Amino acid sequence: MFIDKVSISLTAGRGGDGCISFRREKYVPYGGPNGGNGGKGGDIYFEGDPHKTTLLDLSYTPKFKAEDGQKGLSSNKFGKYGEDLIIKIPLGTLVFKNKELFVDLKNPYERALIVKGGQGGRGNSSFKTNKYTAPRIAEKGGFGETAEVKLELRLIADVGFVGLPNAGKSTLLSKISAAKPKIADYPFTTLTPNLGVVEYKGKHFVAADIPGIIEGAHKGKGLGFEFLRHIRRTKVLIHVIDVSGFDGKDPYENYKIINNELKKYSKYISKKHIIIVLNKIDLPCSQKHIKNFKKHLKYKKLFEISAATGDNVDILIKEILKMLESPFAFNPEEEIETIPVKRYVYEPEFKINIEDGTFVVTGAKIETLTDMTRFSEDESLRRYQNILKKMGLEKELEKMGAKAGDNVRIGSFKFTFEK
Repeated sequence: MFIDKVSISLTAGRGGDGCISFRREKYVPYGGPNGGNGGKGGDIYFEGDPHKTTLLDLSYTPKFKAEDGQKGLSSNKFGKYGEDLIIKIPLGTLVFKNKELFVDLKNPYERALIVKGGQGGRGNSSFKTNKYTAPRIAEKGGFGETAEVKLELRLIADVGFVGLPNAGKSTLLSKISAAKPKIADYPFTTLTPNLGVVEYKGKHFVAADIPGIIEGAHKGKGLGFEFLRHIRRTKVLIHVIDVSGFDGKDPYENYKIINNELKKYSKYISKKHIIIVLNKIDLPCSQKHIKNFKKHLKYKKLFEISAATGDNVDILIKEILKMLESPFAFNPEEEIETIPVKRYVYEPEFKINIEDGTFVVTGAKIETLTDMTRFSEDESLRRYQNILKKMGLEKELEKMGAKAGDNVRIGSFKFTFEK
C-alpha cells in the first residue's frame, strides 16, 4: 500500500533523576556527597532512507517515544543516557512540526533532530561547595520535548509520466524499467504512483508514473489532487497521449485537458522540460489522429512510440537523457516551500495569569525548575523557594493582588501563597 501522508506524535525521553548519596568508608571520616547525575533522555531524529518509498510503516504506529535516561548512582556514577530513536523515512519527505515546515529531507541518510530529550537531574555531589559540604539536594530528570508531526512525501524522481487514464503510462514504465505496475486491457487508472529505475548504456534515471489525473484534478477531483504534488520535484515531464482514438476521444483534446490541469495546479510546471509522447501507434486509426494532432502543434517536437511493442522507445530514452544532462534543466527546488526563518523574541522569565481564582505562572525556565525539583526533600524545597524569590515571583504575585491562602500553580505543581 502506498501512503504519502501521515501524522504522528513524538515524545523524547525523560532525563534520569540525580542521586543523593554520601561516601561512607571505615578510614574516610569526611567522605562527603557522592551522588551521581542522571542520564540525559534520548532524542528523536528523522533520517532519509533511499530504500523507502512509502510512509506505510509509520501509519501503523502513530506514537513514538525515545528511551528515558537512567538514574544516577552512588560513588559519583552517572546514569546511562537514553538511546536516541532514529525514524527512517523516504527521501523527499517534508516534515511539518507544530503546523510549520521544519525540515525537508532530500539527501540519503541525512538526519534531522526533531525533539530533544530531557536533561538529567544533578546528584548531590554537584551541589557541594566549600561552605555547603553536605548537601541533601538532587534534581529530578527533565521532561523530554513533545511534538505533533505531519509528514508529506513528495517522490524524488528525475522523470514523471503524466496523462489521462489508459494513456499507457504504466505500460511504458514497465517497458523501460524493472517496475511491475498493474496493467489491464480495459480503461482503468492506477491507484498509486509507481517508481522505476531506467538503465541505458551505463546511464540511469528514476521515473515515476503519476496516476489519477483527470479534468478538474487541480480542484480535487479524482485522485489527481492527491498525487499532483509528486511531479513538483521532477526535472522532466513525459506527457503520454493515447492516439488510438479510444472511446471516440480526440487525442488533442486529451492533451489540452492535462496541460490545463498542470498549469492550474502550479505556475512552475510550465518551466519544466515536457516531452510529448504519442503512444499506441501500432493500433488502427492512430496515424489519422497523429496527422490531425500535428496540425495543432506544428512547432513542437513529438515522439511517436508504441509502449506495448517497444517501437521507438530507445529514441525516447535518448531524448530524456539528453534533457536530464542539459545545463538548463529546470531546478525542482523552486517548487518547495521555504522553511520559515526562526525569530527569537525576548520574553520575561515568567508570566502570571489568573484563571478561576488561581494564579497560573508560566515560563520555560520556571516550569523546568519546578519539574526537576524534589519537593519531598526539605533542602530542595528551600532552594526552590530561594530561586523563585530571586526571580521576583513573590513581588510580582503581590503586585497582582495575591494574598496569603491564594492558590498558585506552576506547571503541574500547586501550592498556597504565603508571604
